[in-house]
Amino acid sequence: MKKVLIITYYWPPAGGPGVQRWLKFVKYLPDYNIQPIVYVPENPTYPIVDEGLVNEVSDKAIVLKNHIFEPYQLASVFSKKSTKGISSGIIPNQKKQTFLQKILLWIRGNLFIPDARFLWVKPSVKYLKKYIQENNIDTIITSGPPHSLHLIGLKLKQNLNIKWFADFRDPWTTIGYHSALKLSTYTQKKHKELERKVLNSADTIIVTSKTTKAEFQQITQKPIEVITNGYDVENVSKQVLDEKFTLAHIGSFLSDRNPIILWESLQELITENELFAQSFQLKLIGKVSQEILDTIEAFNLNSYVNNLGYVFHIEAIEHQRKSQVLVLIEIDSAETKSIIPGKLFEYMVSERPILAIGPKDSDFAEIITSTNTGVFFTYKEKERLKSQISTYFQLFLEQNLKVYPVGLQQYSRKILTDKLAKMLK
Repeated sequence: MKKVLIITYYWPPAGGPGVQRWLKFVKYLPDYNIQPIVYVPENPTYPIVDEGLVNEVSDKAIVLKNHIFEPYQLASVFSKKSTKGISSGIIPNQKKQTFLQKILLWIRGNLFIPDARFLWVKPSVKYLKKYIQENNIDTIITSGPPHSLHLIGLKLKQNLNIKWFADFRDPWTTIGYHSALKLSTYTQKKHKELERKVLNSADTIIVTSKTTKAEFQQITQKPIEVITNGYDVENVSKQVLDEKFTLAHIGSFLSDRNPIILWESLQELITENELFAQSFQLKLIGKVSQEILDTIEAFNLNSYVNNLGYVFHIEAIEHQRKSQVLVLIEIDSAETKSIIPGKLFEYMVSERPILAIGPKDSDFAEIITSTNTGVFFTYKEKERLKSQISTYFQLFLEQNLKVYPVGLQQYSRKILTDKLAKMLK
């Protein structure tokens, strides 16, 4: 059985989208005669914890753990709330940032390069170099963000005769939150240098979208493969649909993903249609930024909100399958066209229609359209969005609100792992 070392930061009991990709690959790799050896931090600072995911770790995986020191552990002494928010990607609107938050963002952006896990690179290289040599491992995979983990792969590649796959769940220097980190000119240049070095040193680059592939092809001639995220077979009983006309947003709802056209549409429909006002409910599941909550209140939608906060993954799946409509939002920016939210694929197999809002020419818009799982809108298509919500509501009243997906199998975790396994052999 071929041994493959997978270096990842997010691993159960971490919650959120970052853990799912490699948790599922590791689940299926043994079916392809590949032994996954997973290297993770022993004492990480996870902003979201989901103990239920521990039960999903394959019993065929070997899991190695090594101590990590994270600056967030010190910063939380000054402001636990701000530190936890920043580490989970919830960055306050620039106009509403406190002095402490501005300082923490500047430190995070300019002293932690490429990110707050940079101190784990050196001890990890020392630990893994010995392990790789003693266990005759010839293939490693690094998964980022955090992109510090690619620097572990870079050092190991420089020191050992190994094959290295660098997996990018998100882009590096064009990721949306970089602009909020107050990066100096020097820091921006340093990020670019590290990105270029990683992309030109790894044997193969793996990305999750075609737009990221095109972006990286401007930097490297190395082979780049697209393996999207996907969906898995979940052990969830059939759900009874909500009695209310529920629009559900599941996952982190960041400040920059504030769809004013959605709030305007809902406010108008509530005012214009008494039956809609009686039937409607907005479900928020996951971490929601204060800016989003403030905007919802400004549009007088508070009384329609059911804010459940973070729930375990299995409960999130249940809500996906019983909500009437699922809402998917991405930041309105050219840099986010390449982002395909991991929850999209779980949304698609929930058999509930998707309302998606994002930048023009988004990669995920193409997936939604081609699979017939929902409707995509840009941030400028308010009237079209309002009309679609109204259409869905009428179908809800007729008890005929359904979706008829096509071509979903290509996004199953099993099929995606088959593609990965062929690359690794």
